[in-house]
Amino acid sequence: MAKTNVRNKVRSTEAELKEKLVNLNRVAKVTKGGRTFSFAAIVVVGDGNGTVGQGLGKAREVTDAISKAVDDARKNLIKFPLQKGTIPHEQLGKFGAGKVLIKPAADGTGVIAGGAMRAVLEIGGVHNVLAKSQGSSNPHNVVKATIDALTKLRNPAEVARQRRITVDKVFNG
Repeated sequence: MAKTNVRNKVRSTEAELKEKLVNLNRVAKVTKGGRTFSFAAIVVVGDGNGTVGQGLGKAREVTDAISKAVDDARKNLIKFPLQKGTIPHEQLGKFGAGKVLIKPAADGTGVIAGGAMRAVLEIGGVHNVLAKSQGSSNPHNVVKATIDALTKLRNPAEVARQRRITVDKVFNG
């Protein structure tokens, strides 16, 4: 019975994940009999509390592509630190030609970010942030660059422990 309870807990945490479609792309393969269409979907999932993941799904039907993307995103979850609804510090993320700059913002600012970046930050639970997409505007690269920036974030307690100082000295020098 203990194993069943563990499985149910894992499922319940997965059930709390919200999902958001970032991009849906229709591609055509030209054959002797005409064009064959298929779909590629990019989806981000998150719990709204510092956990986010992205996935890509490809299929002949839109619903199949989206469900494959959601399954892929649930396998690629990462955890990042949140501090009072924003990120702890400024961070640059890169993936391919996509570059992303995210900065913490004061309470009430909101999510100032473009399309693909906005989806990742909102689903991850960031409420106040300033973000700039530099370089490629390809949704694949922007989403992965944003997740790269979020993985590089460190919370003040971790920094203080590594430097062997108190958390107050991290902020006050």
